[in-house]
Amino acid sequence: MRTTNGEGGILCEQQGQVLVMTIDRPQKRNALTPKMLWELAEAYARLEANPELRCGLITGAGGHFTAGLDMMAIREHRNAGKPLWPVEAVDPLGLRPPYRIKPIVCAVAGVVFTSGVEIMLAADIVVTSRTARFRQHEVSLGMMAWGGATVRMVERAGWGNAMRILLTGEEFDAEEAHRCGFVQIVCEPGEERQLGLELAGSIARQAPLAVQATIANARKAVLDGAPAAMAELDDVRAKLVRTADAAEGLASFLERRPATFEGM
Repeated sequence: MRTTNGEGGILCEQQGQVLVMTIDRPQKRNALTPKMLWELAEAYARLEANPELRCGLITGAGGHFTAGLDMMAIREHRNAGKPLWPVEAVDPLGLRPPYRIKPIVCAVAGVVFTSGVEIMLAADIVVTSRTARFRQHEVSLGMMAWGGATVRMVERAGWGNAMRILLTGEEFDAEEAHRCGFVQIVCEPGEERQLGLELAGSIARQAPLAVQATIANARKAVLDGAPAAMAELDDVRAKLVRTADAAEGLASFLERRPATFEGM
């Protein structure tokens, strides 16, 4: 069901084992209100809690991903001392625990500004329309990016590329986003949602415990350093090799058939 009130919302639809989350406030280029941020965190929590769901896809309605935060609505909300999302919920920006363990694919188009870029950077894989426009322009508002861009842009693009974007606030295109490692697939306009859904479906067909362990180990390397991630490899492998899914994976390989994984 479409969101009809001015505060917008997050539409959730289960397609197979994928939860499709759509940012829905097209009349305002999907600018994010406090209600929408709260619902986004709830959607991520739904993905984490439901064993039938193995991957999430986040996208936007009306030809845009999101123009970022609705500044006036957010300012009023924050001045009242209210949190942007439930403290116990998964942070969609991935800045604090509890961290999600299920993968997120992001499909973007149109404007992808400020917090939209940061939500995108917090996902695992990004598909973009070649006509999408990106901008991280907090410095032009007397502020700084607070949702992870200062860290993730440097990680992926290097210091100089990140600083050029962060310190000038200038708009950049899909080709530049791809060059900098912010997006992984560039497609024709209108194809991004379907390609994102196909990618999420492909991930969902893999062994869930192995997918989640892969994300967790990669995150540990980013947060705690490569030695910490490498130190746990043997223990993680030992746990995975004893699972029913590992047995199914080997059997399907030997029998030359698609595997059917149960997450066990």
